[in-house]
Amino acid sequence: MDDTAIDYTEVFQSLPGMVALLTPDLVYVDANREFLHMAGRTREQVVGRHLGDVFPDNPHNEGASGMRNLASSLKRVAATGERDAMALQRYDVENPERPGEWDERYWSPVNAPVFGPDGTVVLLVHRIEEVTELIRARGGPTGSRARVLEAELYTRARELQEVNERLRQAHAREREVALALQEAMLPAHRLGGRHHAAVRYRPAVGALNVCGDWYDIVDLVGGHRMGVAVGDVVGHGLEAAGVMGQLRSALSAACRVASGPGEALNVLGRYANVVDGAESATAVATFIDFDQHMISYSSAGHPPPVLVHPDGRVQFLDQATDPPLDARPDPFPRPQAFTPYTEGATLVLYTDGLIERRGEDIDTGLERLADSLGRHRAEDPESLADAVLLELLPPGGATDDTALVIVRL
Repeated sequence: MDDTAIDYTEVFQSLPGMVALLTPDLVYVDANREFLHMAGRTREQVVGRHLGDVFPDNPHNEGASGMRNLASSLKRVAATGERDAMALQRYDVENPERPGEWDERYWSPVNAPVFGPDGTVVLLVHRIEEVTELIRARGGPTGSRARVLEAELYTRARELQEVNERLRQAHAREREVALALQEAMLPAHRLGGRHHAAVRYRPAVGALNVCGDWYDIVDLVGGHRMGVAVGDVVGHGLEAAGVMGQLRSALSAACRVASGPGEALNVLGRYANVVDGAESATAVATFIDFDQHMISYSSAGHPPPVLVHPDGRVQFLDQATDPPLDARPDPFPRPQAFTPYTEGATLVLYTDGLIERRGEDIDTGLERLADSLGRHRAEDPESLADAVLLELLPPGGATDDTALVIVRL
């Protein structure tokens, strides 16, 4: 039997346990039969309505927080794209046949994201295991053991909430520090005269997704020349930002003394082998000779730069590709290639957050980038950078950092 012969709607309805689908705004879009049966609700009372409207917390119990806890968990899953298994919760559910009467219920919820083609969270899967009868069997609904167990559950739930809140605050502080460190180490564009560069950096969405993307623009000795580079460190948070700073500084120094971008990346690769956290880091370096109208370039596992010609032709600079920086423990010359350009062309360097999407071939992202650059090529670099980011990044932000450098030649 292949996928086309499977009725996934019926599979969803027949799933054991209570399962519902919600939007990131916490509106129910579907619920299986078991969910509706155990919740004592009809499909019309659930689908299309907000979580808090369908299942409000018990107004007669000041300590009732099950629904608030659930809403916080679902919002966290929508923001981070990560699965969340909640602690055991008590939800008092209003009896639909006797308004004003609330039934004491115990649930074990798990919430998970569903991603769309662009990598953003489009739905939330909310699965519940009903454990009310198990709790009651351990002492009866009014027995002393049940009251002790209930008190323990509330205590543990409050402790977990406090721990989660402290972790959230710590992660938020780490993100702020990492972003500040990252932005402090990324240079502003410094070109003047006829040549202008636009630079952009967009951090990933989510509390922990500060990554190690970087860019650099350096003046080179010997003639009217300039070096432009971008790179990407695998990892998140302060560690990735720190490694990014080390590699960016090392490449900046190497470019100033190297005979070409291949030699500069070769030096950087040897350095990356002794830097903790630089595993699988990538970079691409370009040297622009404005007098000769020539670009030399070399890539260490990084997506290729793009040269947009004044006539609209889009050329990917992919003739000097090599593995990531730390791929070779021993020195080995990295390749470099040359390509001429005419005045008015545009050179574009970027990191993979601009083109990669979950479940999508990278060639699709490269085609999308080429199309956007071709259509907006006549715009000044600042406007071109804004247009590319607007068209290529998801509306809610990407799940990976994005660095972009655009130089008008």
